[in-house]
Amino acid sequence: MTTTAYTLAVVLDLFVLFIGARFLLQPRPSAAGYGVPAKPDGDAAYLTIKGLRDGTFGLLGLALLAFVGAEAEAWFMLCVAVIPLFDALIVLRHGGTKAVAFGIHFATAVVVLISAGLLFAV
Repeated sequence: MTTTAYTLAVVLDLFVLFIGARFLLQPRPSAAGYGVPAKPDGDAAYLTIKGLRDGTFGLLGLALLAFVGAEAEAWFMLCVAVIPLFDALIVLRHGGTKAVAFGIHFATAVVVLISAGLLFAV
């Protein structure tokens, strides 16, 4: 179970880091993938902020796991599970589809909570 817990945590952290990098490098396609496309004349700063936020969370998760341990990473995962839950609400409130809100964001929150549970059990 330890290998599974650590592997899932690392994969999730790297995935969030990848999402952050994608928002920095390809902001408009990333926004569309998020579920709420960016307006062509919209302020690109908000997409950059999302990229930095996600990238920072990915790096923080990796640092916690590497330098502090599984329990700190578990608490981190438990706390950050709120983000995809609210992302699902944001998608629904701004015209995105239920498939994206629940199939991507809500499902991500569930996987993050499973990761937290596994890390607490280690």
